[in-house]
Parts: sequence; C-alpha cells; structure tokens
Amino acid sequence: MPSTAYLLIAIGLMFAITFTLRALPFAILKPLRKSKLLAYLGLYMPVGILLILVIYTLRDLDFLSGSRGIPEGIALALTIALHCWKRNALLSIVSGTAIYVVLINLVFI
Repeated sequence: MPSTAYLLIAIGLMFAITFTLRALPFAILKPLRKSKLLAYLGLYMPVGILLILVIYTLRDLDFLSGSRGIPEGIALALTIALHCWKRNALLSIVSGTAIYVVLINLVFI
C-alpha cells in the first residue's frame, strides 16, 4: 500500500494537470480572437470539410450502373439546390438526407 504522502502528491499532481488543461483554452482564447489566420480558417474550413465528406461518400459510386447512383444523385442535386436557394445548411442537409432515405426505401428497392 502506498504511503499517505505518495497518495497526496499523486492527487495534487492530478489536480494541477487537470486544472491546467481545462484552464489553458480560456487563457489563450483572447489572443486567438484577434488572429487573422483563425478567422480565415473559420470562414473556409467548414466548406472544405463538407466538400471532403461529399467526395469521400461518393468516391466509389458509379452513377451510370443501374439504379445505383440515381437516389444519391437526386439527393445531392436537391441538397445543392436547397442550399443555393435558402442558404440554410441544416435545411439542405436534412432535406437531402430525408429524400435519399425515402428514395432508397420506397422507390429504388
């Protein structure tokens, strides 16, 4: 069994490390708000991440092979059209997902 001093030192170190790791983001937040790089990344990164996700999802899909690809194409076109029209990411993503699920389950069985 470890000694009392050893346990107190271990608990103290765990407290100090946990407190430091939780407080550090708040301590460096103020200088980061003025950063031009982070403003640039905040503007363009969400679009880039979504583009990578779409490319990854559709990379192995052959749109010209039978009915496979038709629901994805329709859902993708609807998602893009809704986003260009309403500029609401939540609406376009939910609508595109819903039409895809309906097409897969009811039309292209």
